[in-house]
Amino acid sequence: MAETTKTTKTTKTTYEWTNRRLLFSPERDTDIDWMDAFAQAPSVLERDTYLRIYFSCRPKPIDGRYVSYSAYVDVDKRDFSILRVSEEPVLSLGERGTFDEFGIYPFSAIDAGDEVHAYYGGWTRCTSVPFNVAIGKAVSQDGGKTFERIGPGPVLSYTLDEPFVLSGPKIRRFGDMWYLFYIAGREWLMHEGKPEPVYKIRLATSADGVNWVKQERDLIESIVPDEAQASPDVFYENGSYHMFFCYRDATDYRKNPERTYRLGYASSPDLLNWTRDDDVMRFIRSDVGFDDEMVAYPHTFVVGGKRYLLYLGNEVGRAGFGIAERKEETT
Repeated sequence: MAETTKTTKTTKTTYEWTNRRLLFSPERDTDIDWMDAFAQAPSVLERDTYLRIYFSCRPKPIDGRYVSYSAYVDVDKRDFSILRVSEEPVLSLGERGTFDEFGIYPFSAIDAGDEVHAYYGGWTRCTSVPFNVAIGKAVSQDGGKTFERIGPGPVLSYTLDEPFVLSGPKIRRFGDMWYLFYIAGREWLMHEGKPEPVYKIRLATSADGVNWVKQERDLIESIVPDEAQASPDVFYENGSYHMFFCYRDATDYRKNPERTYRLGYASSPDLLNWTRDDDVMRFIRSDVGFDDEMVAYPHTFVVGGKRYLLYLGNEVGRAGFGIAERKEETT
């Protein structure tokens, strides 16, 4: 009698989401003048009874030009109701001529003993292109309410193969090492008379959180021509490292739904070698609402045993940031 071989069908693990809504909106939830619009790049620190969510915002523009501040909103861990909003920016803008004179965005914080350490994109204005960005570090001694720079210059800046736009820092610690995921500019493309940046996700490592060794490689393969990538949000789960990120076409992305920001996914065994599979990240723009044109800048966290996703909607977070809950996996 011949043996029969039983085959087992494997099911791909995916991230399905539900209960999505606008969590925080400066226009709806505050009357602070320096927080007129936008709540960009949310990042969570967990506390005993609440979550502190850092984000970046803007006052009204002056002569058509914005500056960007970083702030926080505290929400209840049980129902995500808003408890308080920071009364002042968590970090002042840089002094005249410094790399962060015109913006503190994005802002990524991590607990480090009795201190909170933060890494942020510092913006300066340019002539031939609108801006340049480098990455700074600041430290808080009061639980993350206010921060002070460790110095007037950046901890990660332009180098021979990363000539401009180092931004989007996401700080992580795995074991005894610090890992700083960030984006680095590749080129500026002209479109309808305006320069548009192309940037890729990269990684630097450090033993002390100050002195960084760049890994000198793009982490995520591109799937569209001149793809711009941002917001690499990395976590460890079920024996692997996972990254949620966003990407867009280099040009014509602000209102074109086929070219604008959408969310991607990759996994890795070692934080250096990543396999991209965007189908795992089951999250697209809504049919109507604050996120019916784009979804961008993901940040994920776990509280109460459930995984959540914070993200930006239209115009890269003009209305604020949203939240969604991962659906329970079924077998």
